[in-house]
Amino acid sequence: MTVNIHDAKTRLSQLLMAVEQGEEVIIARNGNPVATLVPFAQKTRMRTLGCAEGTIAYMAADFHEPLPEFAEYMPDGK
Repeated sequence: MTVNIHDAKTRLSQLLMAVEQGEEVIIARNGNPVATLVPFAQKTRMRTLGCAEGTIAYMAADFHEPLPEFAEYMPDGK
């Protein structure tokens, strides 16, 4: 369906209902298409688990040890 801008402003609710029902609405200015109303599609992408496996080339042996700057916050003071 093609409508001019004035009609689109006055019939927006009706046009949105048409879009929700699967119709594509083209908005035109002086007969020239300017915009298209289409249903909003939520983009959801599933994460690929393990996609970073093997990317860490080196990890220091003390990686899991607390940093000296935080010693005062540790229960044993180390």
